[in-house]
Amino acid sequence: RGLELEQLLELNDAKFAEMVHARARRRMMRGMKKKSKALMKKLRKAKKDVKVGEKPATVKTHLRDCLIVPEMIGSVVGIYNGKQFNAVELKGEMIGHYLAEFSLSYKPVRHGRPGIGATHSSRFIPLK
Repeated sequence: RGLELEQLLELNDAKFAEMVHARARRRMMRGMKKKSKALMKKLRKAKKDVKVGEKPATVKTHLRDCLIVPEMIGSVVGIYNGKQFNAVELKGEMIGHYLAEFSLSYKPVRHGRPGIGATHSSRFIPLK
């Protein structure tokens, strides 16, 4: 929202909260939950243990409702979608969004393609 990544990293929580939407702002003002703090701790550790220029190790999580804050940028998170963990590298444009937005929990509908039993002609299947 008009700021560079370096400027966002320098902001404190109160200043950052003013920049996000109302739902995220309310959530940040009420404080971080224990599980979100644990995820942040794991992300910090993964970033610290990596050499310069390499991607950090993937941190798996079920926390789909966790807000992406500037401190998370550059990390790789495995977001659970109910079936598998989708690896997502967090970038600057993702700040203020939720982790769930980047790991769909459903397969999008494909309209216009008939399936089995969709038409009367598909009922007759020769036995050979």
